[in-house]
Amino acid sequence: MPAADGTPLFVQQLGEGHPLILLHGLGSHGGWLDADLHHLAGKRRVIALDSRGHGRSGRPANYTLADHVSDVLTVMDTLGLPQADVMGTSMGSYVAQALATTHPDRVSRLILVVPKASGQTSGTAILMAQYEDELRDLTPQEVQAFLLDRMFAPGTPQAIRDEVARRTADDHATGLAQTPEQADAARRALERFDFRPGLPRVTAPTLILSGAHDPLNPPPAGAEIAALIPHARQEVLVHSGHFPALEEAGRYRALVDDFLEE
Repeated sequence: MPAADGTPLFVQQLGEGHPLILLHGLGSHGGWLDADLHHLAGKRRVIALDSRGHGRSGRPANYTLADHVSDVLTVMDTLGLPQADVMGTSMGSYVAQALATTHPDRVSRLILVVPKASGQTSGTAILMAQYEDELRDLTPQEVQAFLLDRMFAPGTPQAIRDEVARRTADDHATGLAQTPEQADAARRALERFDFRPGLPRVTAPTLILSGAHDPLNPPPAGAEIAALIPHARQEVLVHSGHFPALEEAGRYRALVDDFLEE
């Protein structure tokens, strides 16, 4: 479906019932949330959006966080959804917070996975700067694999690391990965955001899931959000880094299911 400015938006839907919108992380796409999409569609209508600049959606040269929020509202309005549950992971959690602070009446429940409330840039950009020397001569695919491998908890099994590497390789093989220029545009959209002044206006019950070993958005970043949103609680997954849906899939899924059924 077209966004307000005409940018094509790729949207998947599955299931019936109260709507739940899934928002993915930086550099990925809705397909990385397929496990959530299929699991949660057993009890509700799940909508997974490829954010602009990502996946099968259009990839303009420049856009902003406000454009991401506008795109979610466009999807909701096009589908006739006055209100929905929203679950955002990493970058998706920034979009979800921006939506819930500016349009609190549109969000019935809010799940923020590995979030932070403010930043001068994306966590990925910070990690890239930290490993600048090691990344200098790598291909875009090698850069992505290098960074992803450093986002896991120390004890995360090799099989899970290999699965993420396989998905990354598949994205490059199928054209779903971003070019370096597209990745830069996606990171620029996340520069200088701060939701903290608006978080007390969020009316939706909120669940915050943080990975104890997350190098990008560690537990104190989630705790800050939990302290500012009136009806929020944080759960820390002690064996996870930045990918609790993979690293502790059982506990992650149980926490999400229980919260959505409250």
